[in-house]
Amino acid sequence: MQSSVGADGLADVLERILDKGVVIAGDVAVSLVGIELLTIRLRLLIATVDKAREIGIDWWENDPMLSSRARGLETENRDLLERVALLEDRLAGLKDRDGAN
Repeated sequence: MQSSVGADGLADVLERILDKGVVIAGDVAVSLVGIELLTIRLRLLIATVDKAREIGIDWWENDPMLSSRARGLETENRDLLERVALLEDRLAGLKDRDGAN
C-alpha cells in the first residue's frame, strides 16, 4: 500500500515540476596557477514543451540535429547563399565591363 502512495506522490511532484518548470544553472571553472583552462556552463530547464514555448523557448524547432524541418531550411539557406554569391559575381563582372568602356 505504501508503494502506491509513494508513486502517487512522485507523480504529483513530477506533474508540478513539468507544469511550473525548473531551472538548474551552474558554472564549473578549471584553473591552474590563476589561468583559466576550462569553463563549463550548464543551463538546464525541465518543463513541458507547452510551458517552454509559453516562456519563449523553442530552440529545438530550429536545431538541425533535432528537427527535420530545420535541416531542410539549412539546405535551402546554403543554396540561397550560393545563388546570391553567383549573382554578386555576375554583377561585379558587369560593373567591371561597364567601367572599362
